[in-house]
Amino acid sequence: MARRGRGLRGPVLPVTVPAWRSRAQHFDALVLKALAPIDARWHARLRNLDVAVDDVPPVRAADLRDPGAVTFPPEVLADGAVALARLVPAGVDGQGMATRARIVLFRRPLELRSDEPGDLADLLHDVLVEQVATYLGVAPEVIDPGEPDPDEPDPDEPDLSGLALGETGGDETGGDDSGPGGNAPDPDAAGDDGPGRPG
Repeated sequence: MARRGRGLRGPVLPVTVPAWRSRAQHFDALVLKALAPIDARWHARLRNLDVAVDDVPPVRAADLRDPGAVTFPPEVLADGAVALARLVPAGVDGQGMATRARIVLFRRPLELRSDEPGDLADLLHDVLVEQVATYLGVAPEVIDPGEPDPDEPDPDEPDLSGLALGETGGDETGGDDSGPGGNAPDPDAAGDDGPGRPG
């Protein structure tokens, strides 16, 4: 996944003001940090996806007259009448050149919905998870399962609640030490991949 340059639309401060540059650079750094764990897990399927940043989303005059009537297609993630991000599919531009799919994050709406720096980082993570899930056609929970619930059983943990330890079947001086039931585990049972590797 590549990080493309920003497209600037209506900056709040002139680009020559240091505060504008530092805010934009800080936002970019947070985007890269939020993107890193998603890309690490799904890199092979995100090779043809770019991420870009615009300052504000495009707004139609009709939307300003009646914000309550604004609707967005599934590839746009919005808060009410304000778009926060948009997934632009791969296609062909006006010059007939092929374009890559890209996620466009809208900086100012995202910043305005975050009171603390930590809130912005969390919001960027959630938005990227939603947009990557839309791109791959899966549920957001597939992209980021989140932290496991300590009250929920681990599906990979065997249920031992109905088992009791039995006798080993050997004597105390060196009989069969293969464990309960005296059946030694088959070292080839895990297959060629070995334990702990996904199929």
